[in-house]
Amino acid sequence: MESKAILRNIRISPRKIRLVADLLRGKPVNQAMDILRDLSKGSARPLLKLLQSAVANVKQKMSTTEDKLKISSITVDMAPRLKRYKPKAMGKADTILKHASHIILTLQSTLEIKPEKRSKTEKSGKPAAAEAKKFDKHSKEAKQESK
Repeated sequence: MESKAILRNIRISPRKIRLVADLLRGKPVNQAMDILRDLSKGSARPLLKLLQSAVANVKQKMSTTEDKLKISSITVDMAPRLKRYKPKAMGKADTILKHASHIILTLQSTLEIKPEKRSKTEKSGKPAAAEAKKFDKHSKEAKQESK
């Protein structure tokens, strides 16, 4: 079972958040929370709150513990930028872009049952063709016997 948590328009640039998000990708939830608590980056606190929100979403949907969850994906996208202007010499102005981010965090249960792999014979369809030949043989024999 998967669960998502989304944080939109956080006023930290995506480049800075990706530094922390790359540390968490694929880790178990307990380990990721420990990493975020000890990290001294500014984006660690919002990511910790987002991770706690995603865990709460999973607990509400199904009864599970944090031990059985892992981070399956973290996506950090750019949000709309705020444009500000800084005055310069001779009446000119430079633009300053204030970056923001959207973060999508997906958790997955580690106890999830994976679908079974089909064997090569099932993929090629050869057994089905062999059965069809047998059927054809029987029908031809049935016709000959009726004559």
